[in-house]
Amino acid sequence: MPWYENWFGTPYYKLLYRHRDESDARPWVQSILSETGLGKGARVLDLACGRGRHARWFSQAGLCVTGVDISEESIKEARAAVPEADFLVHDIRVPLRTGPFDLAVCLFTSIGYFDRPSDDQRVLESVTSALVPGGWFVLDLMNAERVSGKLVPSEQLEIEGVRFHVARRLEDGVVVKRIQVSDVGEEHLFEERVRAIAPEEVRAMMERAGLQVMRQTDGPEPLPFDADRSERCVTWARKPV
Repeated sequence: MPWYENWFGTPYYKLLYRHRDESDARPWVQSILSETGLGKGARVLDLACGRGRHARWFSQAGLCVTGVDISEESIKEARAAVPEADFLVHDIRVPLRTGPFDLAVCLFTSIGYFDRPSDDQRVLESVTSALVPGGWFVLDLMNAERVSGKLVPSEQLEIEGVRFHVARRLEDGVVVKRIQVSDVGEEHLFEERVRAIAPEEVRAMMERAGLQVMRQTDGPEPLPFDADRSERCVTWARKPV
């Protein structure tokens, strides 16, 4: 089983990343709507939507939301949290049969999970096929250059009585995170493996997928991307008309 299928649906994933909540998601949605000029009635595809934290804000802004994620547990929670949106258990490498969409988003480093880089390319090609001409795609990834140079090797956390020991290393361009969980005498082990995709590679991948890169910024506030300073690399692209 791929690591993401084993990890994302667990309560420990939700606990470890509890700071990535709806209050964190709101400025992203506000920035995206401001930058794209989209509003009520626009159709948005939320790729790797998780439990629907971005979908909620898009929906509250009046957009028609479709969220997809490979985790059945996450989709179950998203449906309960945002009943007015549509949610599907779906592999983002595979083109959707629904659509087309005015906007697609893929936020919080949700590609780079696959063993083969060609699978990441398939994701972008699926996005292109899902968009209307002129449609937007917003891809949020970690800044590969900064993360690679400032990787914290190890840390220990205690959250709501659960202890996490997180060990990180860089392995052939892949950020590997080994997560040991201690919970009331039970021990669990999980792993994350995320390819650190450089900004220039993202641009090349977008272009190969038939998308036009408009700009790259460093987070929800559209400040210019800086390889040395930026924590995130957000790529804004459009499908040509």
